[in-house]
Amino acid sequence: MKDMRVAMVTCRCPAGDFRRNLDNTVSWTLQAKSAGAAMVCFPELNISGYGLRFGDYRKVAEHFPDITAELSGLAQRENMTVLAGTVRQDKTSDLLLPCHVTAFAHGGIEIYDKLHIAPPETFSFVPGNSVPLFGDQRFRFGIQLCYDAHFPELSTRMALMGADAIFFPHASPRGATSQEKFDSWMRHLTARAYDNGLFVAACNQSGDNGVGLAFQGVALVIGPDGKIMDSLLGPDQMLVVDLPAADLANVRDHRMRYFLPNRRPDIYGTD
Repeated sequence: MKDMRVAMVTCRCPAGDFRRNLDNTVSWTLQAKSAGAAMVCFPELNISGYGLRFGDYRKVAEHFPDITAELSGLAQRENMTVLAGTVRQDKTSDLLLPCHVTAFAHGGIEIYDKLHIAPPETFSFVPGNSVPLFGDQRFRFGIQLCYDAHFPELSTRMALMGADAIFFPHASPRGATSQEKFDSWMRHLTARAYDNGLFVAACNQSGDNGVGLAFQGVALVIGPDGKIMDSLLGPDQMLVVDLPAADLANVRDHRMRYFLPNRRPDIYGTD
């Protein structure tokens, strides 16, 4: 990979107010650009908001082509990669998928559909069925949305596919304080980085979303050695962190610190 500067945003995302949330996405992207970031990542469903009724989610999904067009234009104007969350309708059914859009500076749009739907979300959403990676040989990354982070096989799959980093946007209201949310993430996100020898970057929505949910803004970046590189706790903030290629090489070139090549899938019953 090449050195990469990323920005992780914790922001308030009023549920259903996709126009306001899009404008907020533009504002934060400009701030990330000013900070020298090449990529900016927003929380899960930052554009649609979280906790809507199915019919209200559908109203937002109807604007998916307009939303992706605006994100693409933003990425091209600012010469950045923008990762932002919303909902879309499945092309072959009336079902809705929570997704994260990756808008590239060259104008391309790619989409990650959430693979693991949390039990309270099953009344509104269905899961995706593919594990994509994004970027190129200079920087390859995966995306997982909130509940996805609790399934270690998914991170290992992305690592085996060649991911240098995994981004974990969240819309998680659990925990009374930002510190509690941070402590919760420490139970599993450090393991995702350490076990797979890659960078992990996460961010959560923050504040009252207008439909009875409050989010504890937290953002962090973890190195491939499993150690916290930087973090912030609190609402409406942006964490900017450099991901040095040397940090990845220091782990992957070390025969005792990079575990992935020594897996035994033949005895696990998996690939």
